[in-house]
Amino acid sequence: MNARLKLTRLGAVGLLLLSGGALAQDDRTAVIERLAGEVFKDSTLSREERIAELEWFAKAAEPFEGMEINTVAEGLTTHTWERDVLAPAFTELTGIEVTHNIIGEGDVVQNMQTQMQSGRNIYDAYVNDSDAIGTHIRYGSTINLSEAMANEWKDLTLPTLDLDDFIGIQYTTGPDGSIYQLPDQQFANLYWFRYDWFQRDDLKAEFKDIYGYDLGVPTNWTAYQDIAEFFSEHVGEIDGQKVYGHMDYGRRDPSLGWRFHDSWLSMAGMGSPGVPFGNPVDDWGIRVDEESHPVGASVSRGGATNSPASVFAVTKMVEWLRDYAPPEAQGMTFGEAGPVPAQGNVAQQMFWYTAFTADMVSPDVAVTDDEGNPKWRMAPSPTGPYWEEGMKVGYQDVGAWTFFDSTPEDRRSAAWLFAQFTVSKTVSLEKLMAGLTPIRRSDIFSDQMTEMAPKLGGLVEFYRSPNESNWTPTGTNVPDYPRMAPLWWQNLAPAVNGDISAQEALDNLAGDLDNIMARLARAKVFATYAPVLNEPKDPEEWLSQPGAPKAKLDNEMPQGTTVPYEQMMEEWMSAGTRE
Repeated sequence: MNARLKLTRLGAVGLLLLSGGALAQDDRTAVIERLAGEVFKDSTLSREERIAELEWFAKAAEPFEGMEINTVAEGLTTHTWERDVLAPAFTELTGIEVTHNIIGEGDVVQNMQTQMQSGRNIYDAYVNDSDAIGTHIRYGSTINLSEAMANEWKDLTLPTLDLDDFIGIQYTTGPDGSIYQLPDQQFANLYWFRYDWFQRDDLKAEFKDIYGYDLGVPTNWTAYQDIAEFFSEHVGEIDGQKVYGHMDYGRRDPSLGWRFHDSWLSMAGMGSPGVPFGNPVDDWGIRVDEESHPVGASVSRGGATNSPASVFAVTKMVEWLRDYAPPEAQGMTFGEAGPVPAQGNVAQQMFWYTAFTADMVSPDVAVTDDEGNPKWRMAPSPTGPYWEEGMKVGYQDVGAWTFFDSTPEDRRSAAWLFAQFTVSKTVSLEKLMAGLTPIRRSDIFSDQMTEMAPKLGGLVEFYRSPNESNWTPTGTNVPDYPRMAPLWWQNLAPAVNGDISAQEALDNLAGDLDNIMARLARAKVFATYAPVLNEPKDPEEWLSQPGAPKAKLDNEMPQGTTVPYEQMMEEWMSAGTRE
């Protein structure tokens, strides 16, 4: 079933639950039977197993019946579905009144930061990106879930929660081995392209005549640039419509920061090998010592934020946006640019979030055929000239439930039950089919996702491949994500606008990152893993050593290389059988 239609059907059920109010509390069995048989019909659990999970929630929630709690998440389809379907279902099941607030991502971070700093309870639980894991492990105000599940939440932890089934649990785990956040939704950043155009014999022949190699999925940045140039300057128009070889966004806005610190520099090869996080230099360019203390972002301190690889990455982003994207892209934000490829005039996008898959599968958009099949595919993004084996390949966003010690214990416990409900095996497959943001391995390999796969352009195949683990979020090297993330868009926007060079922008950014880490260390705000910055020295001393930061390459644009999509998929899935 089409994901958008699926959402409509289940959303209607959720609204019915909401408008109808809770059934009589002594008729809990009837509620459970209906939820298991109608609302959460698609599940990897049997009906009997779903009933057992729902019965557990009803029983565990008895001490909190009648309580009102407030949780918060950003405005993704998945979280809207949680608000419209899961919150009223949980309320009917447990008697706990849940308000699942949907606000902007920046507002989520701001409220979380305020609660951490002030100790004032704003929300009882947050769905907050795992990019903040470095913050959560250091401040001492985030609930250590591993410890809580073994102690105060021992009797409030779903016996069938099955943490090993979560594909992103490694991203919410600290250096101490403890879990600090519970994954709720997940999406990757991949390469997106018009498969139908790439298959045209006339376009393939013209491309090979100009560039000397085959039109296909680009495996390096040179090929991506060649393809962008080809469609923008040589093809120019398809079926009477102006076409572009690239899509991105460049408005001075907080979302411009996501464009860069969501692994763009590491895709070029700026950091160190290591998955999920480069060690000792991560995808922000921050170096840590052997005890996970950040020691610097600037090359002069052993970091790589303003290294030659980073300069190359930012330079290419600016050039491609200027030369090959629709002119209006320069003034767009993340949210405005995301649906643009669905309009049918973009050939490829190297930095495309799978969260927009739902926008691409509707039968009424230009990039699906008359039968609703996608004219596009997703594939691994090409890697840059500084990239080496063993490095991460791209970014994944993992929104995860996060709890703070400033929340009253009873409210926090009730919210913990709701959080588990939203990721339980009873409901997680329905949520995946609605929002297309998988969190459980069992759901990814389900029969339902096998059936949906042909309509999703490679999403299912991506998550079934073992290579998926090479796409990772921001890691534990970043000590204060809420304070440090805004530095990216504030410093890099002038380079995107052409006011200063990429080198100047990155020098400013690296300096600001170092300064804020130094200030936080002096303020002694961290409970553990505080920054201990290296003393600056001649950058050449670091650049001449093996590893990151890496010296400038003589040739940053080697021969372009591509691979046929079908061959790429074979290699992608070669080890993709479920273990």
